[in-house]
Amino acid sequence: MELIDNLTLGFQTALTLQNLLYCFTGVLLGTLIGVLPGLGAVPTIAMLLPITYALTPVSALIMLAGIYYGAQYGGSTTSILVNLPGESSSIVTCLDGYQMARNGRAGAALAVCAIGSFFAGTIATMIVAGFAPPLTELAMTFGPAEYFSLMVLGLISAVVLAHGSLIKAVGMIVLGLLLGMVGMDVNSGVARFAFGITELYDGINLVPLAMGLFAFSEILANLEHGAKREVFTSKVSGFWLSRQEVREAAPAIVRGTLLGSGLGLLPGGGAVLGSFAAYTVEKKLSRTPERFGRGAIAGVAGPESANNAGAMTSFIPMLTLGIPPNAVMALMVGAMTIHNIQPGPQVMTRNPELFWGLVASMYIGNVMLLILNLPLIQIWIKLLLVPYRLLYPAILMFCAIGVYSVQNNTIDVLLTIPLGILGYVFLKLGCEPAPLMLGFILGPMMEENLRRTLLLSMGDPSIFFTRPLSAVLLVLAAALVVAVTLPAISRKRETVFVEED
Repeated sequence: MELIDNLTLGFQTALTLQNLLYCFTGVLLGTLIGVLPGLGAVPTIAMLLPITYALTPVSALIMLAGIYYGAQYGGSTTSILVNLPGESSSIVTCLDGYQMARNGRAGAALAVCAIGSFFAGTIATMIVAGFAPPLTELAMTFGPAEYFSLMVLGLISAVVLAHGSLIKAVGMIVLGLLLGMVGMDVNSGVARFAFGITELYDGINLVPLAMGLFAFSEILANLEHGAKREVFTSKVSGFWLSRQEVREAAPAIVRGTLLGSGLGLLPGGGAVLGSFAAYTVEKKLSRTPERFGRGAIAGVAGPESANNAGAMTSFIPMLTLGIPPNAVMALMVGAMTIHNIQPGPQVMTRNPELFWGLVASMYIGNVMLLILNLPLIQIWIKLLLVPYRLLYPAILMFCAIGVYSVQNNTIDVLLTIPLGILGYVFLKLGCEPAPLMLGFILGPMMEENLRRTLLLSMGDPSIFFTRPLSAVLLVLAAALVVAVTLPAISRKRETVFVEED
């Protein structure tokens, strides 16, 4: 009964004209940036963070959330029609989606993406609504020791699940922690790592960091590639599925939804991990695995359902615990702090309209996407033909204006230049910037909880192990470290990421 009352409050909040408009703007913009290769949810949200200053907290989060899960929808379009993923979570869709287009079934592939995404989004939204309240109650029992241990587990999980080398992932986490320490020490008031630059005494702002590492670096990387994109088909039709395709796609959608929903909770997991895991599962369960890579509809339905479900459930740890499981959620945490909202279990009790309004907007956004996706397909195809050389100057200008508008500070704009170059170098070296962002967001929170715990225990570090929940979290973190160093697991991990590439 309480859940129904909460959802009623959520829909009352989300169905206001203003929030409906921002939800529509978010999902439409998300689909657009998902369709256009070279953009993505993280750079776009980073660019739009300054705009959220002028919005109410509820409207800001509804729009940013719509961009995130809308991008999961849009990314499948280019995977199927151009064999070029608009989002990293849509890479695996290229394998069978493009082959279906070559076989004259582009419409069916796009239709099963839309249906699977809507079903997964609906179920995942229900999971968020059902599981968030008990998790929030659990989080209310957390003290500073438990929060510190939880963040340690989160960062280690992010390292384990990061793409590529473990050493590089650890290095990025550590660099993020160091960047988070720049500025005035909270206790002593002494400047750290500021190098005498007074503008850095308040620390590095989240917006220029995200803009440089994600948006500017992506622009530099995309300029290396040719401006022409070969669109496989200019007219898409035949959106109806045959009976055989329905029989193959339906169980794949259900399995992908359940798998993606679970993996979305993991730090570093989310939509990308869910899509690859779902493809692997479908191929192993199939009676005709040889069809995968040649146009198997289950190879499209499962991953597309998983990435949308993972995108939705990744909101749970961010909203209930204040722990961002991926780079997008890290930016969402930044958006909340911009509006003086402390992420964590207090959000549900202090800002129930925000929490439940955001949950309700996810379902509304999924309905909007289902209605918008297929009718607008011809427009998306035309957008794919726009040369990138016409897009990137406008993106750069918008980024610079956005960064400056945050604090009216030219130093922030200048800071994006070295950060953009640094992000580009990371891309060339195969280093993911997402773990750095997680370290940057969680670093100050970890330090604060560590100091608070040691103050309460009079400097005795054993408190982390004498408190049961904290000890369990640290044991899980240690088990992850041990597991990932085992030769068999290490080889399997490398094999999985080689297959992704």
